[in-house]
Amino acid sequence: MSHDILVAGEALVDFIPVRPGPISSVEGFRRRAGGAPANVAVALARLEHAPAFWTRVGDDPFGRFLRDTLAERGLPDRFLEMDQEAKTALAFVTHDDSGDRSFSFYRDDTADTRLEPGRIGDSTLEDLEWIHAGGVTLSSGRSREATFDLLDRGTKRGCTTSFDPNARPELWPDGRTFRRFVLDALADVDVLKATRAELEALGFDGESVASLARDALDAGPHTVFATRGSAGSVAVAVAAAESPWSKAKALHAGYEVDVVDATGAGDAFVAGAIAGMREDRNLEETLAFANAVGAAATTASGAMTALPDRSDLESMLE
Repeated sequence: MSHDILVAGEALVDFIPVRPGPISSVEGFRRRAGGAPANVAVALARLEHAPAFWTRVGDDPFGRFLRDTLAERGLPDRFLEMDQEAKTALAFVTHDDSGDRSFSFYRDDTADTRLEPGRIGDSTLEDLEWIHAGGVTLSSGRSREATFDLLDRGTKRGCTTSFDPNARPELWPDGRTFRRFVLDALADVDVLKATRAELEALGFDGESVASLARDALDAGPHTVFATRGSAGSVAVAVAAAESPWSKAKALHAGYEVDVVDATGAGDAFVAGAIAGMREDRNLEETLAFANAVGAAATTASGAMTALPDRSDLESMLE
């Protein structure tokens, strides 16, 4: 099967607590596959847009668990690299009573920091129409150069590129470094998805989420999707030839669901936005579709557990 979407970045193992509370008080965790790009790739497969997925995991029990899980969820292993020298990254997730979460990473010199530039060859890029990447791989190791290389070469070959900063302050030495590298990446990005906090951390200006997103258009993207949690999302776009939209702004109030775990909701939103654009939905329809995918993903524990398929979304979209 040929794949014209490539998702690139980390796959890791999330340990989800059996109950809310600080990590020091939680006695049990459930093992789940995770990593923002991995979540996006699996969500796209559920939406019948199965991508190729470029990642690197350790040749250890956790890496083999991820390899098998991704295969079971419909992702090919052509670009899944098993590192013989580095371990698989781990993340321990903690929740408060509303489902919001924080992370404790075990990611020093792990396999996902060791992606190498040029591993996605020119012949592969020629067959791609879309590339998605995230900010975690910019935070350390050779993966930073590999991500820049992929976005740059993909842009030059006419691929649509999307990006999620996925800000994790604990992975960065300081906010200035995060801002510098993410802004460098945005020069080769067409579609940006970000939260208000991420837009502010990147130095964009504005009192509202929409004005922050509009300011981000000057950094390179033609479209910015800004998520607002349970309040829905906003999209702004460049009203120019490089934009696919006939309208420059859309708002959506979101969907009411019983939130169990918000881990991966933003990644599911990204997949919904990519799928909506690939299906030539207009800006309002794409935003509604992305919100529905993101909301559905919060209804069970684990980033991949509740990812919806088409039938799951019908009643929500109606």
